[in-house]
Amino acid sequence: STFLIWFGPTPRLAVADPDLIREILVSRADHFDRYESHPMVRQLEGEGLVSLRGDKWAHRRRVLTPAFHMENLKLLLPFVGRTVVDMVDKWRDMAAAGSGEVEIDVSEWFQVVTEDAITRTAFGRSYEDGKAVFKLQTQLMAFASEAFRKVFIPGYRFLPTRKNTSSWKLDKEIRKNLVTLISRRQEAADDEKLSGCAKDLLGLMINASSNGGKVSPITVNDIVEECKTFFFAGKQTTSNLLTWTTVVLAMHPEWQELARQEVLDVCGAHDIPSREQLVKLKTLGMILNETLRLYPPAVATVRRAKADVELGGCLIPRDTELLIPIMALHHDARLWGPDATQFNPARFARGVAQAAAHPTAFIPFGLGARMCIGQNLALLEAKLTVAIILQRFDFRLSPSYLHAPTVLMLLHPQYGAPVIFRPRSSEPSDHNRGM
Repeated sequence: STFLIWFGPTPRLAVADPDLIREILVSRADHFDRYESHPMVRQLEGEGLVSLRGDKWAHRRRVLTPAFHMENLKLLLPFVGRTVVDMVDKWRDMAAAGSGEVEIDVSEWFQVVTEDAITRTAFGRSYEDGKAVFKLQTQLMAFASEAFRKVFIPGYRFLPTRKNTSSWKLDKEIRKNLVTLISRRQEAADDEKLSGCAKDLLGLMINASSNGGKVSPITVNDIVEECKTFFFAGKQTTSNLLTWTTVVLAMHPEWQELARQEVLDVCGAHDIPSREQLVKLKTLGMILNETLRLYPPAVATVRRAKADVELGGCLIPRDTELLIPIMALHHDARLWGPDATQFNPARFARGVAQAAAHPTAFIPFGLGARMCIGQNLALLEAKLTVAIILQRFDFRLSPSYLHAPTVLMLLHPQYGAPVIFRPRSSEPSDHNRGM
């Protein structure tokens, strides 16, 4: 489970032993740095929390953490719930206009839902302005993703090609809009403290920048980069989780029915589920965990040895890259049993810690101090979205669906995720009930 591979001209040590992974990410994490991303990926993810290191990372993490506390996320849930209901109402109308059912490529629709959730978390009371910023960010991501698919030519991203010029203009416009938005929020800072609204990333960073501080003061440029990071890290990962969960439930109608019955028993058939109700959805939680096991958002993570270090009886030279193959770990029959490649949410019935032969066998959000800060948001949003869909629809895979999980930075369905939805009831949904 530990072996050497070559990544182009660079040697990498692949480490799939869960004890050694825990050493790298937790008990001896100070011996290892986060690997620096490909320049094209850095352009997408920004120089924010994901890529920062050392004291600057620790300070930024402290500043942003309150936005992801469960009590704070609870204040955002009603807004996200209404966005999901708007989406499923459109599906119902499309089904009614046709044969009584409708084929939807869910991967595209789920991006709209996740974008709304991260916009509210990032910008809060400046939601409409934030939406405009993230709309530009979507265009910028499209340019960068296209460039990432092409053969990497050193220096190409600095040439004034038509697409590069458009990309630079978009980046400039995003920065200009954010600077204006930051100025407005700074002027209204005193009113915000009294409002009792949910804490958002922008407000927390503005407060940190105005408070000064000796460690890594936060600049306007830092805020711009953090918005890029949050948009990149939050949008695709959560929409992928929703996509794969819908696909596996369409593949396994018995689990779809079990989850639906639980949702109907706990939440009713039409009300938007509350946070207290979502916590009680144990079967749905097991299904989400099993989906994350089979289709983790990131298939691997990489660390770099900061100095010569001993690991598992081997001397690892300084600057050696260590590849932690998350997907291989999640599919290892020695850890998960002979059905490791099969969809079986029941393995999580006694909780995550006892699902496998080792507690470090399941790391979809990473491990240790650098564990994904948005984990609570992603799981809450996924539970809410899937619960609302289960209340309102029966669904199955389209005959045109081709199962082809493919890695392009993240794990996604190569040919989309067409699913056929049939409304369970003609009764209209009530946006004002529940929560």
